[in-house]
Parts: sequence; structure tokens; C-alpha cells
Amino acid sequence: MEQNLFTLLSNWLNDVGAPAMTALRIVVILLMAWLVIGLLQRAIRSFRVRIASRMDDRESVKRAETLGRAFRYLVAVIVSLVAGMLVLSELGVSVAPILGAAGVAGIAVGFGAQSLVKDYFTGFFILIENQIRQGDVVTLGDHSGLVEDVTLRFVQLRDYDGNVHFVPNGMITTVINMSRGHAQSVVDVGVAYREDLDTVMRVMCDVAQQLREDEVYAGRILDAFELAGVERWDDSAVVIRGRFRVMPLEQWSVRREYLRRLKYAFDQAGIEIPFPHVTLYAGQADRNKPAAFPVEAAGLAPVTPMAGS
Repeated sequence: MEQNLFTLLSNWLNDVGAPAMTALRIVVILLMAWLVIGLLQRAIRSFRVRIASRMDDRESVKRAETLGRAFRYLVAVIVSLVAGMLVLSELGVSVAPILGAAGVAGIAVGFGAQSLVKDYFTGFFILIENQIRQGDVVTLGDHSGLVEDVTLRFVQLRDYDGNVHFVPNGMITTVINMSRGHAQSVVDVGVAYREDLDTVMRVMCDVAQQLREDEVYAGRILDAFELAGVERWDDSAVVIRGRFRVMPLEQWSVRREYLRRLKYAFDQAGIEIPFPHVTLYAGQADRNKPAAFPVEAAGLAPVTPMAGS
């Protein structure tokens, strides 16, 4: 009798203990995965901070931050996949057939998710090649703005109006980065055709030198003002081009301040900044036919024929 009770108790413990042990192992796997992800991400973050502290270049610091976020994301994905397979194994699900089926299904899904795969591959090379970093101002196709986030899937931009653009990495064919090394603040100035161009260019250089000596803008301008000269003849103005070599992202502020000061300097020097206008010519009366239109109606003095004509 006692032996039968012991056998029944043992069987009951085996029946109850097996699921309990399985559940316990699953909990341990999930807990270990969570701890490993946290430790690895913390190690990557600490390594990134240590590397950044040894860098004097702001651009290299931003690159380290971007790569650190990408590697933390990869660590989370890889550890989560491994933990998922271990949990399936504990539940008695064979992983080998799943991997085989996943390979076959992956081919089918790959055709339908080519853009997604392309996004991840392109994002990986964008990060490795250091094309885009957080804090840069870039143009990606038809989208321009400040880079707020760079992931393996997309680039998040915020434009001047505050609109947020999510650009999939697979759609990025060209990158125009306005934040690397230095920038050029290009200025096109239009003056009237009657102005003396040498005087105009002298005033432009004087204003540029004053701006460079200003304590607020001295650290933003890296080199002397480069006056290219006459750029083109427009309908109502002669356009003179020049540029400043400035710190990254300072090209717009330097250009705006220079144009503001140049307007006052032109006013003091009596230099005309023209606006589009049209000069009407009524035509000249001939011996046998009148002018192109009545000059009196146009407010013009009539043309008096010369004596003997």
C-alpha cells in the first residue's frame, strides 16, 4: 500500500514538475537574454563614451554616437532571436525544421520585401561609410533638413518649418551633406548697371572685413572674403559674387548678417540695389508714319523733326 502511494506521488511530481521546470527554464532564458542585452548595450555605450572623450573633432564624436545606437540595436535583435530559438526548443518545437522552412520562406518573402532588405543594407553602409550623422544638415533627394535620427531602416529629418521627414534608406541615391569640415557662404549681390563696379567691390570687401573682425562672427568665419567678381548680367542688374569660408552650419547666419550690413553700406555710398523695371521706348516719328503709339498718351514729349527734314 505504501509502495503504491509512493509510486503515485512520484508520478504526480513528475507530471507536475516537468512543465514547472520547463516554465522555469523559459523564465531563466528570458531573464538572461534581458540581462545580456542590457550588459552589452551598456558596454557599447561606455565604449562609445570612452572613445568620444579622446576625440577633439566634433564630427567624429557624432559618428561614434550614431554607430553606437546602431550596434545597440543589432545586439538587441541578435540576442532576442537566439533567446526565441531557445524558448522554442524548451517547448519541444524542433528548431531545425523551422530554420529550413525559414530559409525557403525567406526566399519568397525576400521577393516581396526587397525594399525592406534594401533599406537595411543601405542603412548599414551609410553608417559604416559615415555619410550621415545625427545633427547634420543634409539633402536626400527631394527632402532636406536637420538629421534627428539615423537607423538601419530610415533617416529622420526635420525641415526649417518643423516638418518631420522619414526617408527610407533604400530610397537614398545621393547624399548632399552641408555639415562636413567647413562650408562656403556664397553671396550674390546685384547692383545697377550705372554703378562703378570697382567702387562696389571695394565696399563689399570693406564690409566683409568688418564682419570678420566682429567678435560674434570672428569664430564662425575661417578665412578672408573671396571676391570672385562679376558673375553675370541680369535684366536689371550686374551680379557680383563672393563667398566666405565658414564653420559648418554657419553659412546661413553669416550670409544674412553680411547682406544686412551691406545694405546699410550701399545706402551710405549711394549705390543702387536695382529692382526689375522696364524702359518704354515709344519709337520715333518718321516722315510718312507716326510713332509706334501716341507719345502724348505715354506722357512723353513729342519728337520735333529737324529743320529741312
